[in-house]
Order: sequence, then structure tokens, then C-alpha cells
Amino acid sequence: MPNEITDEMARTRALMTKTDRKQITGGEHVDENNRYQAISRVRGRINEELPRDIEVLQEHHPELYDELREIVCDSLEEEGE
Repeated sequence: MPNEITDEMARTRALMTKTDRKQITGGEHVDENNRYQAISRVRGRINEELPRDIEVLQEHHPELYDELREIVCDSLEEEGE
């Protein structure tokens, strides 16, 4: 029977790890240096890894590419509302 712990362990990350999310969102208990490092890691994934992943999806699995594009574009549209 699944529970919260096994559900959390089974998840994988997209752009950010759980730690990255905690450090980027800040709060009084987050060291500013750790926050800066998390931002840098995520920026690297966006600028270096994501374009490669997009290229692979476009070429080898257009349906998944379309799903990704829909999620990103829908998020951008919601921000503009």
C-alpha cells in the first residue's frame, strides 16, 4: 500500500531537486551562498541540459515534446493573465 514516503521517494526531479526548491524559495534558515549555488545549478540545467533534451524529444518522440511545450506555454499564458 503506497504511502507519502514511498510516493516522495518514487518521484524524480524535473529542473529542480527538493533541496534546490527549498534553497531557492529562501526563508530565514537558508544560507545565501547555498541559495546562490542552487540558482546557478538550475540555470545551468535550463541553459545547457534542457535544450539537448528538447532536441532529442523533437527528433525521437514528438508527442512528448508537444506535452512539454504545452505545459511551458500554458504556464507562460497564465502569467500573462
